[in-house]
Amino acid sequence: MSLFFAVGSAEMEISPEQAKANLFEALGKLGERKKVLAVPPDFTRFHSKAGEFTEYAWEFYGDAMTDVLPALGTHKAMSDHEIATMFGATPRDLFRVHDWRNDVVTLGEVPGEFMLEVSEGKLDYTWPAQVNKLIRDGGHDLILSIGQVVPHEVVGMANGNKNIFVGTGGPLGIHRSHFLGAVYGMERMMGRSETPVRRVLNYASEHFAKQLPIVYVQTVVAKNAAGDLVLRGMFVGDDAECFERAAALSLECNFLMLDREIHKAVVFLDPHEFRSTWLGNKSVYRTRMALADDAELIVLAPGVHEFGEDKAIDSLIRKYGYCGTPATLEYVKSDPQLAANLSAAAHLIHGSSEGRFTIRYCPGHLTREEIESVHFEYGDLAQMTAKYDPSVLQDGWNTVDGEEIFFISNPGLGLWAYRGRFGD
Repeated sequence: MSLFFAVGSAEMEISPEQAKANLFEALGKLGERKKVLAVPPDFTRFHSKAGEFTEYAWEFYGDAMTDVLPALGTHKAMSDHEIATMFGATPRDLFRVHDWRNDVVTLGEVPGEFMLEVSEGKLDYTWPAQVNKLIRDGGHDLILSIGQVVPHEVVGMANGNKNIFVGTGGPLGIHRSHFLGAVYGMERMMGRSETPVRRVLNYASEHFAKQLPIVYVQTVVAKNAAGDLVLRGMFVGDDAECFERAAALSLECNFLMLDREIHKAVVFLDPHEFRSTWLGNKSVYRTRMALADDAELIVLAPGVHEFGEDKAIDSLIRKYGYCGTPATLEYVKSDPQLAANLSAAAHLIHGSSEGRFTIRYCPGHLTREEIESVHFEYGDLAQMTAKYDPSVLQDGWNTVDGEEIFFISNPGLGLWAYRGRFGD
């Protein structure tokens, strides 16, 4: 178990040339490999730098890299344009599509007693460690799991073994891990590397995945003083230390602790990255700990045209809406379809303000009726964009028409919290 490369700090800016040389140095320590599978994120993590790292890995291994399996989770397959934009010269014919409902195998089951312990007595179901069959049966002598470590609403800090067990996971694994996080409490987990969901994933890695030749390439990305997205750190290894080192740096770079609460926040969702509330609700998750009671969250969402990326989940969001934890838990008890799609139930909990603040969605391609039917307030995109122009606003505090607002240009890049609300 080794850390093959580690470099990073909150001030560091690693150039593409340095990143490539660093990755080549790390991969050189692994010895010759004859059949390599790369598992990067999909286009919803475009800013992770994982596309460039996948391309570097392909340049290093050449024909020995036989497959690229984007960790879609429940997301839609990437388009040719998205693949070309994100992965550069990496050959198109290497890309495989993860079908989360059909293409999975189970490596083992985390026992119900362990789930009961980590959930503080709330859940006692088992958790199947499901992965795409290519992970187990592809005959690869290297599985390169590539991705960004950043605060996350389901697991606390994204990436590490989540990229494998959720990114290439199956229905039960995804549903039950999401629900565990929701029941335990999102605000107790975000920004923490040690969480109930992570403990479950680590159990699965330790007990069921040791035979898999997985090496993690973890990035930490943040904006510099000029507002440019830069690589602050990169960590390559085959054990937990790789993730933990990246998580510690991500907390320095991606977690903005505020000394006062936000009363009005405006969040912009890049239309190329956010096309559903399933993804766009990062605007809710990542700001909720910074928002004051009775605050208003305005979400400028020009690309949003649906609720769920998956048809079954989309219909459940439309049916119940973001109605808060107590109501959602009751619906899970009464509706077998929702009970069979627990990640949808978790998402409904995550996307609700629990009545504490107002969420005003300004969508490019959903009607007022659709937005209000899921318990959001509606905002006219053209009017709101004219008033809160994302091309003019700076990340952080701004004054618009004499009113103070807090602007976030991409909620996927960090986590915002009021010091008094975050606690320990």
